[in-house]
Amino acid sequence: MAHLGSRRRRALALPAGLALTVSLGFLPTGTATAATAAGSVPAAAVATDGPKLSYVVNTRGGRSTVSSVKKAIAEAGGTVVTSYDQIGVIVVTSQNPEFAKTVRKVKGVDSAGATRTAPLSAQSTTDIGAPKVLSAEEVAAATAKAKANKAADQDPLEPLQWDLPAIKADKAHEKTLGSRNVTVAVIDTGVDDTHPDIAPNFDRAASVNCVGGKPDTTEGAWRPGTGESPHGTHVAGEIAAAKNGIGVTGVAPGVKVSGIKVSTPAGFFYTEAVVCGFVWAAEHGVDVTNNSYYTDPWYFNCKNDPDQKALVEAVSRATRYAEKKGAVNVAAAGNENYDLASDSITDPSSPNDTTPGDRVIDPSECLDIPTQLPGVVTVASTGAKGLKSSFSNYGLGVIDIAAPGGDSTRYQTPAPPAVSGLILGPLPGGNYGYMAGTSMASPHVAGVAALLKSTHPHASPQAIKALLSVQADDTACPAPYDIDGDGEADAVCEGGKGYNSFYGAGIVDALAAVRK
Repeated sequence: MAHLGSRRRRALALPAGLALTVSLGFLPTGTATAATAAGSVPAAAVATDGPKLSYVVNTRGGRSTVSSVKKAIAEAGGTVVTSYDQIGVIVVTSQNPEFAKTVRKVKGVDSAGATRTAPLSAQSTTDIGAPKVLSAEEVAAATAKAKANKAADQDPLEPLQWDLPAIKADKAHEKTLGSRNVTVAVIDTGVDDTHPDIAPNFDRAASVNCVGGKPDTTEGAWRPGTGESPHGTHVAGEIAAAKNGIGVTGVAPGVKVSGIKVSTPAGFFYTEAVVCGFVWAAEHGVDVTNNSYYTDPWYFNCKNDPDQKALVEAVSRATRYAEKKGAVNVAAAGNENYDLASDSITDPSSPNDTTPGDRVIDPSECLDIPTQLPGVVTVASTGAKGLKSSFSNYGLGVIDIAAPGGDSTRYQTPAPPAVSGLILGPLPGGNYGYMAGTSMASPHVAGVAALLKSTHPHASPQAIKALLSVQADDTACPAPYDIDGDGEADAVCEGGKGYNSFYGAGIVDALAAVRK
């Protein structure tokens, strides 16, 4: 099977005009050295003529340790952007090429590393793909057809949403649309809260722009800018597009949704922004976070590299903090058709902000973050026929659950009245369009988690995650998995009907989620 191209987000670039993401890289491991006293650094002169980079410094100990580490950061030529003392992560910029190496020697520092390989001044943009946008005529035709044939309680474009009945969301809506007391945060490229399908359910108080690592609550800062990706808006609509007689319907159309923008205008999801996003969600009453991306510039972060190790630690602390505060974290598995449980993977795309190169990584030591972090619900994608999407990553012991993310109609064609194997959702500016990828699968699970939280308002994140798995529809391995019909297996599924490498515990079930 021809491998479909990938980009930074977990939405796919298919012939029909979708959007996707992915990347990786490897830096040589530094030699460990003894730590100096807290607050002190080697006496050598500090260089300040290197490229300006961002860093995370992960501390251990209490606030007094953080204070002394901040002093050491300044002595090493660093400027503190902000400090998340509650998790011991400090965001820093520096032009000292030896900054991270120097700070790692400081007592009270667990790890430190550059969050990017391109300087902060770099403004290059990348091809991020585009959705297939419905024209005004297509919307009008679909709406007219729906009015003639639809049930009275369906939104106009809902008949085109094959993904809702695939997880029994249409039946769930007959019982409940979800609670207004539940908020799902879309940590993504930004959300257009002015869209008529999103505005009724938008939670402004839980929304923010985290690009650069420091919260910006300026009105509308969470929206995508002109020319920026529509990805986050589409994801938000899949979760909670209002059932209001307009456009499409979300999986949980009665819950609230917030936008936490963590993507730069060029489309990069850097660690400092991702950390900010999870901490913001944790401290603003968010019940579920959706993460349809991987943290740039490395597709996989290898813990034997000192920079990448620091990125894993920083994001891990942030996800754990969000869960401790009550949030269920849901993330997309990625779109490369990788077996994430294999002995090795060749990563050709990292670092994606400068010059990528092939590297062979061990998936047990090199993690896609936040997707593969402990406690995060990892979601694989299925198509209109219920099979693993041609692009979806998989892996025994890695995939927790599966949900509709779409696929090329060439591989999986939906039953009428649906006309596309992709996922329909809102786009900025009041538009609608099709996208596909594990980016689209993850919000289906986030939506069902929101329905579960609505049904069981006092349930812990651990309980919600357990219910997601227990209630999922068991889905056996296809034998063989020959998605393109050329006579050769395109991926190998391992495990039984109740749990396997393609679907985890099975396909998520919205109807079961609303039964008390």
